[in-house]
Order: sequence, then C-alpha cells, then structure tokens
Amino acid sequence: MMRSKGKITAWNDDRGFGFLIPNTGGKQVFIHIKAFNHRNRRPEIGQIVTYTLSTDKQGRPCATQAILAGDRGQIGKRSRSGVFSILFAVVFLAVVGLSAATARTPLPIFALYLAVSIFTFILYALDKSAAKSGAWRTEERTLHLLSLAGGWPGALIAQQRLRHKSSKQSFQFTFWLTVLLNCALFMWIHTSTGSVVLKSFINRVI
Repeated sequence: MMRSKGKITAWNDDRGFGFLIPNTGGKQVFIHIKAFNHRNRRPEIGQIVTYTLSTDKQGRPCATQAILAGDRGQIGKRSRSGVFSILFAVVFLAVVGLSAATARTPLPIFALYLAVSIFTFILYALDKSAAKSGAWRTEERTLHLLSLAGGWPGALIAQQRLRHKSSKQSFQFTFWLTVLLNCALFMWIHTSTGSVVLKSFINRVI
C-alpha cells in the first residue's frame, strides 16, 4: 500500500492518541499509539510521520503502520539496548539469589527483590493498559518508589518487554537514579556497618 507523510498537529500522551495533517493537505487523520510499529520515541506535536492511510469502523481516516521520522535507523540500536537492559536485570537478580544461597545476603533481601520486582512488572502492565483505555494511571512517583525499594529489575524488564516508559527522558533519568541508589544500598548492607544495621532491622521485623 502507498505510504503517506504528515505532521502531528495534536497529541494526548496520557490517552495515547492524536491527529496529523497530511503533507498533501486534506482532512486531519486520527493516529493512535498502537499504530506505531516501532516506538523508539513518544510522539510529539510537530513531528513528521510516515504512515499507511486506512479507515476506522466509522469510516473515518486513520493512520496505521506509522513510523516517526528518524526512527528507522534507531530500531537495531534500540533492540540491542533492550536485550542488554533485560540481561542486566536478570543477572542482578541471579547474583542476589546466589549471594543468598551462599548466606552472604540474608534470604529476606532476595525475597524482597523478587516479590517487589514481580509486583512492579504487574503495575507497569496495568499502567500501560490504563494508558491505552484512558483509565486511571499509576503515578510515576509510585513506580519510582517501587524501583528504589528493589523492584527496578522488574521495572526494567517491563519497560523493554512492554515498551512502556522506556522513551520518556525525564522518567528514565529518575528511574536510573533509583537504580543507582538501590545498588549503592545493596553494596552498603554488605559492609560491616551495613550488615549490623540490616541484621538489627530484620530481627526487629521478624
């Protein structure tokens, strides 16, 4: 099918849809976030899009198989980055699990990482579903707090597998800050001082 080109003139990022005007002129075309084959970036007003023109159930013009200008060259790079991110999360959980198995890390710490990561992954999935349907969204602050509490491996896997929150730069900056802080805390609890504090805390809780 013939490809068309147009410019995004309206975009609601929370609800995941907007409108574009074809370069050749004519009626505005509806475009949904699901129309983008490769979501390397979040769509923004003023961006150029190539797409296949189609119609929805009501016969209105809509875009399918859409690609933001400049995204083609980023597909392979994004794919490699996604694989590395997932591998990083899995390896970290494996290291924590091995450390717990050899009694170097308290077992409750590994259980915490695993449980919070699973919960965080589920929350990301629910938030993406809410974004598509226009339902109530999970606050970004909540997602960051879960990452800081040890759920960042699950968050990292969710970002890559679900293609959610992986392109928003402000979110990614804060997210990786929580990863660094959590990793620093993990290393600290293996110091002499940190180990004493952690054991005292675990004894009080249990």
